[in-house]
Amino acid sequence: MKVMILAAGRGERMRPLTDATPKPLLLAGGRPLIVWHLERLAASGFHDVVINHAHLGAQIEAALGDGSRFGLHIRYSPEPPGALETAGGIARALPLLGNEPFLVVNGDIWCDWDFRRAHTLAARHAHLVFVDNPPQHAGGDFCLDGDTVRYAGTGSGPTLTYAGTGVFSPEFFTGVAPGAVMKLRPLLDAGIARGVVTGERHTGYWVDVGSPERLAELNQELTQKK
Repeated sequence: MKVMILAAGRGERMRPLTDATPKPLLLAGGRPLIVWHLERLAASGFHDVVINHAHLGAQIEAALGDGSRFGLHIRYSPEPPGALETAGGIARALPLLGNEPFLVVNGDIWCDWDFRRAHTLAARHAHLVFVDNPPQHAGGDFCLDGDTVRYAGTGSGPTLTYAGTGVFSPEFFTGVAPGAVMKLRPLLDAGIARGVVTGERHTGYWVDVGSPERLAELNQELTQKK
């Protein structure tokens, strides 16, 4: 199974830190955020990684290279200035991802979800990892009815927040026009309506590194664990 790490965002909420450094290369616990992903992916049996980029993308390629020092093979999917949003970026990278289901991970999160689980989810059309709602998103967007994803308020379980990690089949993105700027939400809307989006609740550690303050908190947490 291949992996796509989403790393094309501008990181506006992280400015001024991201004015000169792409968000995935910001340090936490002595490592760039994206390096935590790469090391855990290699330890979980993954080999082929695709990384999209737009803002300061050359820095990402220079820092990570071909991935060999992580025991991985990395290829890159450059995007135009402003990037293509999540669905547009994944659709653009499909020629690199191939015809089999793949794991997608946001480059600006830290999460201890067991990446090895992705190998067991290859039969799913789209499978999302959820977490309890963080303070900055207290209302949540989704809930689970068993393992079927519903919108908040339409299922039996508590509301949850998408953790920026999921397993997708390439067919999930076939309706996205090449080069289109498109968010993931319209595809999720269609898939949820058809009942083909599944999910699970992760109860471990997760941080959406969306502000300098949360980056500082994560850095302190990881540093103390050393």
